[in-house]
Amino acid sequence: MLYVGIDWADTQHRVSVIDSQGCEKANFSIPHTREGLEHLKEKLLELAQSPQSIACIIETKHGLLIQFLLEAGFAVYPVNPKVVDRRRKPSGAKSDPLDARILAELGRTDINRLQQLKPDSELIQELKALTRDQDTLIRESTRLTNRLISCLKEYFPVALELFSKPTLPVALDFLKNYPTVEAAQKLSVSKLTAFLKSHKHPKPSEAAMEIYQKLHTPQLKASPVVARTKARFMLAILSQLEPLLEQIKEYDKEIERLFNLHSDSRLFASLPGAGLRLAPRLLSEWGDDRERFLNASVVQALAGTSPVLYQSGKYRFAKQRKSCVKPFRNAMHQFAYQTVRWVGWAREYYDKKRSEGKSHHEAIRALANIWVRIIFAMWKNFKPYDESIFLAAREKHRLAA
Repeated sequence: MLYVGIDWADTQHRVSVIDSQGCEKANFSIPHTREGLEHLKEKLLELAQSPQSIACIIETKHGLLIQFLLEAGFAVYPVNPKVVDRRRKPSGAKSDPLDARILAELGRTDINRLQQLKPDSELIQELKALTRDQDTLIRESTRLTNRLISCLKEYFPVALELFSKPTLPVALDFLKNYPTVEAAQKLSVSKLTAFLKSHKHPKPSEAAMEIYQKLHTPQLKASPVVARTKARFMLAILSQLEPLLEQIKEYDKEIERLFNLHSDSRLFASLPGAGLRLAPRLLSEWGDDRERFLNASVVQALAGTSPVLYQSGKYRFAKQRKSCVKPFRNAMHQFAYQTVRWVGWAREYYDKKRSEGKSHHEAIRALANIWVRIIFAMWKNFKPYDESIFLAAREKHRLAA
């Protein structure tokens, strides 16, 4: 068996190859190009009989390099970069050849403790990519929305009181057509009513009168210079925000379509409060390989819901787990937060943790930890969520305690 440590980078990768006795057979660099990766494949197959006798250890599980290695038939073992940091100590020396050798040695000595990377099904891969990319778009839309609000506060604050949310299509269209308070004040009630009707407002006449009154209530006025420049800036923000919000909606449609194609969608759709935003994210992060996780504890660590325990002398304390899959953690925490609103026992548990002095985030994290165990049982047994099963198990545990 050969163990291949690959210290990857954006433009080139350092490779160390050792055998079962720890003798280094090769140490070389390759560029991150198709030619470079083909050279890597040829070099490795010169040293080994077949791809099956090669284990590649690397500090990532994503990207074109990983895809190439898997397609070439090599076994890939991703490791946490912190593991290499610990192996590098006490010298602390950092060099690509050294790190590649450390990775190869890690494979030779700890291969049975490493988890071989098994790619998700194509449907899960696409769903995961879409949900994670949409989260990036949502974060960008939040940034632009905050900038829009900040801009309006400087010269047209009453605009923030006219509609329930500044990002509603009707609100954005209003700002685009009437970017200053002076322009908006020229509107009559009848014109406002017609504008709201064109946006299918449920109560256009009543809303038009309310908007008219708010616009004509005495208010602080920005100078003409500030009004002109900020109105221009506001329109520039809208030119970025509007198409971004449309793209997020398009992502919603495609994510929903793919989610419904997967046989496990019924499991995650059964989770109370998950809805069409969180259910696809939970499915994509859990995946569909039932052999992927040995037990629920592995998932709790991966999703960052279980704390890390520290002990020093008489003191023993828990800290939030930082080393985890961030999108997985976010999906579980957001879902747990939703269940506080929708599920009676979840609300009781959250309130109990808060009464014990836990912060909001600590209480949500503890609740998410319970949900991981529930979802693991559902997922492993292909069964939708059934609250009565959980409550019965909890009561049995209480009586046995």
